Amino acid sequence: MNGRPLLNRRLEGLGTTIFAEMSALAVETGAINLGQGFPDTDGPESVREAAVRALRDGRGNQYPPGAGVPELRAAIAEHQRRFYGLEFDPDTEVLVTAGATEAIAAAMLALLEPGDEVIAFEPFYDSYAASIAMAGGVRVPLTLRAPDFRPDLDALRAAVTPRTRLLLLNSPHNPTGMVLTRDELTAIAQLAVERDLLVVTDEVYEHLVFDGEHTPLISLPGMRDRTVSISSAGKTFSFTGWKVGWVTGSPELVAAVRTTKQFLTYVASGPFQYAIAEALALPDPYYAAFRDDLRTKRDLLDAGLRDAGFQVYEPQGTYFITTDITPFGETDALTFCRTLPTRAGVVAVPNSVFYDHPTAGRTQVRFAFCKQHAVLTEAASRLRKAFGG
Repeated sequence: MNGRPLLNRRLEGLGTTIFAEMSALAVETGAINLGQGFPDTDGPESVREAAVRALRDGRGNQYPPGAGVPELRAAIAEHQRRFYGLEFDPDTEVLVTAGATEAIAAAMLALLEPGDEVIAFEPFYDSYAASIAMAGGVRVPLTLRAPDFRPDLDALRAAVTPRTRLLLLNSPHNPTGMVLTRDELTAIAQLAVERDLLVVTDEVYEHLVFDGEHTPLISLPGMRDRTVSISSAGKTFSFTGWKVGWVTGSPELVAAVRTTKQFLTYVASGPFQYAIAEALALPDPYYAAFRDDLRTKRDLLDAGLRDAGFQVYEPQGTYFITTDITPFGETDALTFCRTLPTRAGVVAVPNSVFYDHPTAGRTQVRFAFCKQHAVLTEAASRLRKAFGG
């Protein structure tokens, strides 16, 4: 091959994800996997049965419509109306995707020209870096710092240049659990309008806010025609393997994202789309109970980690708790996480891999609490024994 690297140079260093590495360690060592953010129990039985019914009725076994089945698009529009008072046309302002990950990739590919700058909070979910790179964009990180991980709005304003095309925002934020306040969102919206920026928002943890409330940026003045709002069913209904996500926005933005999405997966998750349409219509007590259960699990693991000696940054939302390992005299989260399965029988993920400036998160480790109570209790016990807490 004339010595030329096989991998596109824009993707150098991306390789195998940290989640794959740590999950493989969990299997190899038999450790409790608190690294990757997936539940260890399925979601509502009624939703699972809806998928089975769709399969048996022959709905979705062939290609669904490119934009998603009408029932799901209508359910997504109703969800946005029900929870946020937002009105979207299911035919022109809603697009179903193969999870939020595809929605983010499709949005970057649709909206960026090579060299366009994208400002994103770091630490950031690893697909952000890959999606921006594949689109030829330039990633500009805005660092969120412990202990509260709040965005520096003056630094955000200073980061905007004539080459800035869009802001890629995630709230509730993975991995820190930070939830943007209405005042912060208002300031971001005003900046986007002032500098004529597009905004892509990743809101997959919208129903997992324990402290504060989730406000979609697209609901604020001036943002309807410049925001691509993304969410998914996996985190809200505990069916992460179904890969059903969606985009809502103006007809022009949704059409742009649809143009690229159709050449990625084309369509996906046919029978599951019908099931998620039913899931979105679940009554309010489901959403409240789901959130309250995860809050209890957060508190359980939070206490266990503190007892083990970790410095803990309590999250406002999501599935995850960020900790610091300096109380143990440790200085390298990646090395810590690679040895943790054999030292303690628990798997976690180093936050440092989610930074462009890894020194900012060099000693931070993320644990997932979307597991059964007994699993979290056992993990906490193992950590206490390993670290003498």
